Amino acid sequence: MTDNRTELMRKIKEEIIVLKESPLYEERIKNKVFPVIGEGSHHAKIMFVGEAPGKNEAETGRPFCGASGRILDELLASAEMNRTEVYVTNIVKDRPPSNRDPFPDEIAVYGPFLDRQIDIIQPQVIATLGRFAMAYIMEKFNLTHELKSISQMHGKKFEAGASYGKVHIIPLYHPAVAVYNANSKDELKKDFQILREFK
Repeated sequence: MTDNRTELMRKIKEEIIVLKESPLYEERIKNKVFPVIGEGSHHAKIMFVGEAPGKNEAETGRPFCGASGRILDELLASAEMNRTEVYVTNIVKDRPPSNRDPFPDEIAVYGPFLDRQIDIIQPQVIATLGRFAMAYIMEKFNLTHELKSISQMHGKKFEAGASYGKVHIIPLYHPAVAVYNANSKDELKKDFQILREFK
């Protein structure tokens, strides 16, 4: 028997593949690339939410599989976690041209799919990667009053109520930060240690 969560996730994928109302749909068809739905355990305690797929991700249909993905794997290893135990996704499921920041209308189109993924997986922790993911999740869980710049928020823990019970929101820097500034990796590793208590 198929796990109901897997079935619900498959439905999300099917809907996104034909999502013509997305401003990024034509771009995906033109470039013959894939949407990136997410990857990992559908029973994960920890869910990572990034912003949008990059070039490698769109070409493979897998989240965080380029340089940022290698750093994410390293950060997970530093907290003694394996990628198969967590769930990794983005708010926006298609790649914005030239890896630009996602636009508000794109976040508005794809956000409800992320909301459904959260309800399906029911994570204890949502770790946001980058400022767009942080802003979206903090607003979704009525924590807008806590919102500051990511340099002030990273590595902190916030408690919120989800449809299925209590959830912790932990804003983190995007792993790409360490791609461009190797010195920041130690700080990212330090932030990731907070996730150990939820393993």
